Amino acid sequence: MDEKEKLYQTGDFNLDDILKEFGGEALPADAEEDIRIWGENGPEPEPVSGDTVRLDTVAQAVRQQEASAGADDTVRFTPVEEPEEEVTVYQPPRQAEKAEPFSDSWEPEYEQPIGEYIPPEPIVFRPKNRLRELKRKLIEGPEKRYYELEELGIGKLQAAVFLSLLVTLAASFATGLHHLNMVSPERLRLLVYGEFLALLLSALLGSYQLIDGVQSLLRGHFSLNTLLIFSLLASCVDSVLCMQQLRVPCCAVFCAHMTMSLLGTLQRRGTEQAQMDTMRKAIRLDSLVLSENFYEGRPGYLRGEGQVEDFMDNYNEPTGPEKVISVYAVIALLLSLGCGLLAGVLHGFPQGIQIFSIALLVAVPVSSHIALSRPAALLQRRLHKHGSVICGWQGVRGLCRPAAFPLVEGDLFPSGSAKLNGVKFYGSRNPDEVVAYAAAVIGADGGTMAPLIQQLLESRSGYHYDVTELQSYPGGIGGIVREEAVLAGTLSFMQNMGVEMPKGTKVNQAVYVAIDGQLAGVFAVTFAKVKSAAVGLTTLCSYRRLTPVMMTGDFMLTDSFLRAKFGVNSKRIAFPSRSIRSELAQQQADPESVALALSTKDGLAGFAYAVTGSRALRSSCTVGTVIQLLSGILGLLIVAALILVNAWDLLTPGNILIYELLWLIPSWLVTEWTRSV
Repeated sequence: MDEKEKLYQTGDFNLDDILKEFGGEALPADAEEDIRIWGENGPEPEPVSGDTVRLDTVAQAVRQQEASAGADDTVRFTPVEEPEEEVTVYQPPRQAEKAEPFSDSWEPEYEQPIGEYIPPEPIVFRPKNRLRELKRKLIEGPEKRYYELEELGIGKLQAAVFLSLLVTLAASFATGLHHLNMVSPERLRLLVYGEFLALLLSALLGSYQLIDGVQSLLRGHFSLNTLLIFSLLASCVDSVLCMQQLRVPCCAVFCAHMTMSLLGTLQRRGTEQAQMDTMRKAIRLDSLVLSENFYEGRPGYLRGEGQVEDFMDNYNEPTGPEKVISVYAVIALLLSLGCGLLAGVLHGFPQGIQIFSIALLVAVPVSSHIALSRPAALLQRRLHKHGSVICGWQGVRGLCRPAAFPLVEGDLFPSGSAKLNGVKFYGSRNPDEVVAYAAAVIGADGGTMAPLIQQLLESRSGYHYDVTELQSYPGGIGGIVREEAVLAGTLSFMQNMGVEMPKGTKVNQAVYVAIDGQLAGVFAVTFAKVKSAAVGLTTLCSYRRLTPVMMTGDFMLTDSFLRAKFGVNSKRIAFPSRSIRSELAQQQADPESVALALSTKDGLAGFAYAVTGSRALRSSCTVGTVIQLLSGILGLLIVAALILVNAWDLLTPGNILIYELLWLIPSWLVTEWTRSV
């Protein structure tokens, strides 16, 4: 055994032995002495075994020496055959005394150098956080307002409407008896006092309306309730004069005005409460926005993500007809005052007050108080069932434009509505191969049949193949799978492609698959008729200025199929080519666009009713406003003409009441338009 093997076994290595082992020279004596001193001061080495060589003792000694050395201590190392060189151990510079912050000599200290700007990490999308944020906004907005309306309640308002209606009927009955000359002269004074009492009771029941009229006037807004205040004052003065002259005032007409005003307030409160109830129950909000130049130069209604502010900031916006009626109310007050002054000059002060009170009542018919509130209440009752709301009058205007409405598979047949009833194979092909070929072609095309065929393929543990040269045809698709031509489509498509169809293969709802021109399989499918899709599609197809556009590429959803399934006029539906559908599908709703309507539920009916209901609401409000203006202007002209011809005695309470009731009939019918959307 040589000396080297003994050293390996015993492990008694020194630094000279290590240097000799790696081809180095022996250290000088002074260096060996330094290392020996450091080794004695260091900790005892742990015993080693085998061929392990430990150098931690030397390293620990060096570190201890560096730690105990001062700023001027040096470690001298003289290599062999080289001049002696002084190597100074690096010591961190001593910190100078810190200057006061913001002084002339102060400079900011940085723990690390300023390098390239590193942007913060993006916020990870977490649906729970978004739902939490949505709920927070709903609680702060719609839910808070809903409970405020709940606290106000509608019970008192309903009772006021009912009692005011009874007072109106009683006053109208008394006016009718007098008009038919069924009241004796001895009881005429009692009738006048009864009419005046009915006037005061009606004013008491409608005190909220009168207060609202005063508040509107203080805010610089002249409303119909403000006009009611002037009508009340004129009717009261006229009633006092009637007691002296023993003639019947027009208190029944004023009571009818007050009843309709209370009814309009009740309808508006019910509409707002239904809107807030719809919003506060939302777990999702989808918006409907208008995109310009969507299809054939026409705008389109696209769906995106909605915000609570889209509704809360706009739902209480004054409508266009309301602004028109507000302006007309001021004009009606001035014209009525002019008629009263004319009558006062020609016939005296009592007749002037009488004509002024009558002109105020006929200038604005009783139906004007519900001409706008009733259509909105009827429409919101329908929208509430389907979880949708319209974002104020700007939403109504935006939804009334001639536009296209895109339709996708989920609108007509939501997930789970299509089911595979059975499969029948033809020819000598392996059934698993037929299913694999059909799944390849149909899966590449997509549509409602794709998940059904894929599920059937997985259940049979089939193979997945790629498709090349995929082509779309009316009622079917075709492609190349493993160098074989595969066709899939309806029965008429197969017949048009020249595929021979055996007897007994006619199925109403089925997908036919042919391989190399031979029928290989028939997949029977059942499409459930979802109520939301049926009513939504029927509603969309009922408006000529609205064009539903079929965005889906599903070959099963043809015009004949939709006509047979939903009973709609499929000529109203546009079926663009596949390339145009792909371009249309790439268009997304602009987040900065104004939301026109919001939906809190899945399904087509919510947005369909919002679009068609907005059109009916705008038409009803516009026509109703025109009727009110015609009625009021015609009434003022009649009053002015009777004054000029000295036939003002025809302006009896009975005639005025009949005039108001006649104009109430067309106004009431117009408000029914939103019920039929």
